[in-house]
This record gives sequence, C-alpha cells and structure tokens, in this order.
Amino acid sequence: MTQSTLKQLSRQLAAKEVSSLELATQYLGRIEALNPALNALVTVDRAKTLAEAAAADARIAAGNAHALTGVPIIHKDLFCQQGWKTSCGSKMLDNFVSPYSAHVVEQCQAAGMVTLGRANMDEFAMGSSNENSFYGAVKNPWDQNAVPGGSSGGSAAAVAARLTPVATATDTGGSIRQPASHCGVTGIKPTYGVVSRYGMVAFASSLDQGGPIAQTAEDCALMLNVMAGFDQRDSTCLERAREDYARDLNQPLAGLKVGLPREYFAAGLSADVARAVDEAVTVLKQQGAQVVDISLPNTELSIPAYYVIAPAEASTNLSRYDGVRYGHRAAEYKDLVDMYEKTRAEGFGSEVKRRILVGSYVLSHGYYDAYYLKAQKIRRLIANDFKAAFEQCDVILGPVAPTAAFDIGAMNDDPVQMYLSDIYTLSVNLAGLPGMSVPAGFSANGRPIGLQIIGNYFGEAKMLNVAHQFQLATDWHSRAPVL
Repeated sequence: MTQSTLKQLSRQLAAKEVSSLELATQYLGRIEALNPALNALVTVDRAKTLAEAAAADARIAAGNAHALTGVPIIHKDLFCQQGWKTSCGSKMLDNFVSPYSAHVVEQCQAAGMVTLGRANMDEFAMGSSNENSFYGAVKNPWDQNAVPGGSSGGSAAAVAARLTPVATATDTGGSIRQPASHCGVTGIKPTYGVVSRYGMVAFASSLDQGGPIAQTAEDCALMLNVMAGFDQRDSTCLERAREDYARDLNQPLAGLKVGLPREYFAAGLSADVARAVDEAVTVLKQQGAQVVDISLPNTELSIPAYYVIAPAEASTNLSRYDGVRYGHRAAEYKDLVDMYEKTRAEGFGSEVKRRILVGSYVLSHGYYDAYYLKAQKIRRLIANDFKAAFEQCDVILGPVAPTAAFDIGAMNDDPVQMYLSDIYTLSVNLAGLPGMSVPAGFSANGRPIGLQIIGNYFGEAKMLNVAHQFQLATDWHSRAPVL
C-alpha cells in the first residue's frame, strides 16, 4: 500500500478496503526502517498519528468523509502545527512547539488527513541542497551520495522513498520544483497568493508560496484543492472563487502551444537534462501540441535580482528571532545587546547568517536605491518578459535545473555556484507565476531529471492537464528507488 498514489489510497479508504489506522501503521513502520539513513523527517510522534488515524476512521464510518480523509501526509517543518515542534531546520527554533496551526495545516486537518511527521529542510528554507539543516543533510533516496535538492528536500525525499504519499512544501526560488526534480517526484508551486502563507514561517514574504509534492500530477491537483483558498489572516492571499484543479486533467493537448525559451537551452545546461527535456517535448508533440520559439531575455538577471530581494526580506523577517519572546536564547550574556548578539550567533547557521548580512547591507542607507530598488525594477522586467511570452503560447517548458542532483558536499565551498543552479526557477517566483516539475528521465548515473512546466497567472489547471497527459504517456513518475 505504501507504493500507492494519493488517488489510489483515497479510493481504497472510501471502499473500506483498508483503514486509516492500517495505512498509518504501515507508513510509520517504513519511516522507522528508512528514515535513519535518509534523514527526511525530523519529528515523528506515533501516538499523535495513530490518534488522528482513528479519528479519520470514525469519520469515514459515520459517512461524512472528505475525498482525502484518512490519507497520510507529512508537513514541511515550517508550517506551524499546534502541539508539534516547528523548527524550520534551525537551532533557533529547536525548542519551539507551535501553539497554533498554519492555514494549510488547518485545511488538511479539516479534510481529515493524518500527519505522519515533520519534514527536514534547509534552515529557514535557505538553500538548494538540504545540507543547511541543523539536523543534518537529507539523503537522496535514488543515490544517498547525492543531495535531494532544497529547501523542501525532506518533503521530496519522503515522497520518493514512499514514506508518505504526499507532503506539503514551499517554494521561494524553486524549493518545490528543484527537489521534486532531483528526487523524481511531482511538485507544483501555485500562483503567488493562491495558498495562504498564514502560519508558514517567513523567509522572503513576497516570494514564498506553499504547494504539494506527490507522485503524480493528479495527486497534486487533489492536494491543491485542499490547500488553496482565501484566508483573511494573510493580507497577500487572493480572494477568488474556489477552483477544482483536477477539472481539466483529461483534456486533449491538440492545439496546445508550448513555448521553449531559447535562454533555457544555452551554455551551462547539461547534455543529460537537455536530452530529457527534448524527449519530453517530443512526447507532447505526439499528443498534438505545437512548439513555439520564445524569448525571456532577462532570465540571466533573475539570479542577482533574487539574491538582493530575498535576503533583504529575510533580514527583516528574521529580526524577530532575538531570544526575547520564543526560540533559542544564549545561556550567558552581559546585557540585552550581548544577549541579542550571542543568541543570533548561536542560533543561526552559516547560510542564514550570510543572507542576513547581504540583506541588511542592501537595505542600508546609501545602498537601498543602488541595489534593492534596482532589483525590484528588474523584477518588473522579468514579469513583462513572461507577459509577452504568454501572448504566443499557453505554457512554457524547460529544465528545472542545469544538472541532475549533485553530490553532497560538492558545492559547500562555493555558495555562488549553488545559487546559479536556480537559474531556471527563480524568475517564476519573481514574477509570481505558477510552475511545476514532473519526472522526465534520468541522468547517465541514474539520478532523476525533472521537466519544468510554467503557466500563466492562475493557470494551474492547464499546467496540471499538460503534466497529467505527459504522465499518461510516460512512466517516469511511477518509478521508485530500491531501498
């Protein structure tokens, strides 16, 4: 049963072929066996999980179940969850047990989903490899010498290893799509504002967006139906009519216009990834899609713009971790200022400190105009590039990352090189567009490769349609690592 998709488990539970308690017990057993090596989860509470499963079974028996009632789920450890430790992968919050739940968690609980545990992540979602966690690096289930991607590497690795059928995740600059690509699973980042950020510990508030990671596009559609929706507690959450994101899954692709940005296929793209994307495009063409050559001329500026805007917002958001109200506090200090300094020095890891320093610098007097405002202007240019492109095509296809997953430790001494691995994902966040990754092949050394699908604003249903049709014609998404 642990190999089943979300959709299959939903049917089995509804037909009472399996109970939620049986499912939860099986997944917990798999977690106990495999997680010590993978380090994908940082918190597991068997008693709480089984209690939720028993409640789900009672709800199913009473006949008032949701489609996903009783289905297990893992939450990325930056979604606050009442009564569970919410650490954000940081020593700073290692002792923080949340007194309330994020909107996303509330939605999953309202649907009757059962929490298996909390997924490991890069500290405060800052990283592309999941090596920056206070709890240690997550291992890629396909090759434990490789990174799973980040910052949602724990969520992606857990789904790939079949420790859960689905996991929540967040994407600030590619942190759903890149780990989904590296772990051979499906992940979607919706349009900014479609999923509430309430109770989601902030990294960069104008970029952060929650979404699901699962085995298939169909599963992601079912999860997005649960996660999306207006929440007045988040001022950036969009008030709009609810959608059924699965409504167009079975629409034919005849006449679909697929844009291929020439900037995505230039120097720096590995031959393995280029081949996988090219083969995926061929599959879609066989299904009736038309290929359109497009340009996104400001793509290369997305990295400098992102690494000004995101650290600037992070430096502001992380100023709240001062040892006064909650979280880690230094044991010894002379005065208030000394407490601040020692608490933050002890509580934050090196990557978080690096981004706080960069962010504070670009927001400082004399540099705000030179860096931060210019980055925001570039952000507008990038959004305009996409606007022009979507006048020519329905969706945009390309790679998720320039290469398949790299080895653990390979880029520890060169953070800038790691930043460059986000070249194809950052611009989507800067523009606030939806994007997703679907499995599309393997590298020569057997590591997964993802295909990125980018949609226009609120084009999630169209993206999911393209992904689902691609998955009906291929089997990359159904392959699982041997563990």
